[in-house]
Amino acid sequence: MSIGIIDSQHAAEVNLSSSEVARYARHLSLPGVGLDGQKRLKASRVLCIGAGGLGSPASLYLAAAGVGTLGVVDFDVVDPSNLQRQILHGTGDVGRKKIDSARDRLQEANPHVCVALHDARFDSSTAMSIVESYDLVIDGTDNFPTRYLSNDVCVFLKKPLVYGAISRFEGQCTVFAPHLGAPCYRCLYPEPPLPRMVANCSEAGVFGVLPGIIGVLQAIEAIKLLVGTGDPLLGRLIHFDALKAKFREFQLQRDPDCPVCSASPKITEPIDYEGFCSHPINSQTMSTNIPEITVEDLKARFNRNDRFVLLDVREPFEWEIAKIPGAILIPLGDLPTRLGELNASDDIVVQCKSGGRSANAVQFLQDHGFSKVCNLVGGIHAWSDRIDPTVPRY
Repeated sequence: MSIGIIDSQHAAEVNLSSSEVARYARHLSLPGVGLDGQKRLKASRVLCIGAGGLGSPASLYLAAAGVGTLGVVDFDVVDPSNLQRQILHGTGDVGRKKIDSARDRLQEANPHVCVALHDARFDSSTAMSIVESYDLVIDGTDNFPTRYLSNDVCVFLKKPLVYGAISRFEGQCTVFAPHLGAPCYRCLYPEPPLPRMVANCSEAGVFGVLPGIIGVLQAIEAIKLLVGTGDPLLGRLIHFDALKAKFREFQLQRDPDCPVCSASPKITEPIDYEGFCSHPINSQTMSTNIPEITVEDLKARFNRNDRFVLLDVREPFEWEIAKIPGAILIPLGDLPTRLGELNASDDIVVQCKSGGRSANAVQFLQDHGFSKVCNLVGGIHAWSDRIDPTVPRY
C-alpha cells in the first residue's frame, strides 16, 4: 500500500525551474512519480545520520533524485581506510571533515539541492533538535548506542527511520515507523548485545561494494515514502547475502510491550545510550579489574627474554595483515573449543586490534582458572604507533 509522508498542499506550492524539468525528465515521465511526485521530493527534508558507507550511496541518490533539503550529520574526518566503500569521499579528502567533502560531492551531483550540515555528535543532547525539522531519517550508523538513539528519537517525533546495517558480506534494510503501523528497532532488539561480543566493521571487515547495495535500498525506500508510491518496507526486512547474490524477506511484528513504541511506553525521552549499551545488568558478571599491560611493558618483557605467551585473539585475515612477532593465534570465537592449547600455569598476555576483544578473552580465561593473564592496552595498533611502525595499521 502506497504511503506518502509529504503534505500535498505544501508540495503543490513548489515549482520546478526549467533546468530542474530537464534534469528530472525521466522522473516526470514515470508513472508513480510524475510532476506531483517530483514536487514532493523537492518539498521534502531528509536527514542522513552518518556520511560513511551507507550514507554515501543513500545521500548521493537522494541528491540526484531531487530531495529539496538533504541534512548530513557527522563529526568524523576522512581516513584512508574509508575510501574502499565511502564513495562520497576521495583521496584528496583524507584528513578533511566528512561533512565538508560530503557537501562538495552532493552539490556537485545536484546544485538544486540544499545541503544542510550538522558538524556534531549525534547524541542525547543534540538528536531531538536535529531530527525535528526533517521529514524522514536515513540510519547510516555503525554502532549500537546511535542506532537505539536514532530509533527512539524518530519514534518520539513520529519520523520514519529507514534502517540499514552491514557486516562482512551481508546487509539488511527495513523501515521503522510505529506511527505508520510498522515496528521500531527496539521491537526487534529490546536489549543490545553484550559489550565486545559483536565486532565492528574495522574488526570484522566489510565487502566494499556491499554498502552500495544497502544504501541504495535505503534511498529507494525513502523516495517511495516521500513520493507516495509503491509498497514500502513497513513490517518487512530485506536481508542480502552478497556471496550468494540472494535476497530474503522477513516479516516483522510490533512488540506490544515495547518500552518505546507500545501504548504504555516506559521510555519517553532520550536516555544515556552509552550506558544502556554497556549492558550494566549483564555486565555484572564481567570483572571491573582486568589486569593490563602497556606496549612499552610488553617490549621490555621481550628485551628481558621473559617467559610468557602472547595470545592474539583476532581473526585469521587480520593476522595475515599484521602480527607481533612471537604471538600465537586463537581467534576469540574459537577460544572455548581450543582452551586445551593453553596452560593455566603460563604467564599470558592477550592482544587484539585495539584492546576490546582481548579484554573479553582475559575475562573468559580468568573464569576458567587462568590467573596469570593480562590485556595488552591498545592492542596491535598501539604496538604499531609506539613500538614498531613497520607493523601495518588497518
